[in-house]
Amino acid sequence: MVARAPRKKMYRSMQGRMIDIEKLRAANESVQAVGNMNVNARGDELGAGGQIVTPKETIIKKYYEQPKGMASDAPARSKSMTVPQTKAVETKAVETKKVATPKVATPKVAAKKTATPKKGIDEALDGLE
Repeated sequence: MVARAPRKKMYRSMQGRMIDIEKLRAANESVQAVGNMNVNARGDELGAGGQIVTPKETIIKKYYEQPKGMASDAPARSKSMTVPQTKAVETKAVETKKVATPKVATPKVAAKKTATPKKGIDEALDGLE
C-alpha cells in the first residue's frame, strides 16, 4: 500500500472560494502583525524599520528554559522592601480656656394657666414669634 500525501487544509469562504490557510500563512510570514507588540506574523520580535531583532526560536527557547512554577533566585524588584522608620511625635497638652457666653435677656411673659401642658412642636415653637 502506498502512503498518501497529507491533505491540505482547505477552507471554503463565505463567497464559496476555496482557501489554503497554510499557503496564506507562509506567504505573509514576514508581514508585521497588527497591534502594539512589534512582532511579525511568524512571532519574531521586530525593531526599527521592521528588522528582526530576536527570532522566534530564541524566544521559545528562553520561555522553556525555566520550568513553570519554579521560583527564580533573582528578586522581582530591584528596590528593597524596607519599612520606613517613623519619628515619635510629642504631643503637648493644650489648655482650653473657658469663654464666658453672654446671657441673652429673655422677656418675661406672664404665664397663663392652661389645662394641658404643651408637647412636641407646640412646646418648641412657644418662645418663637
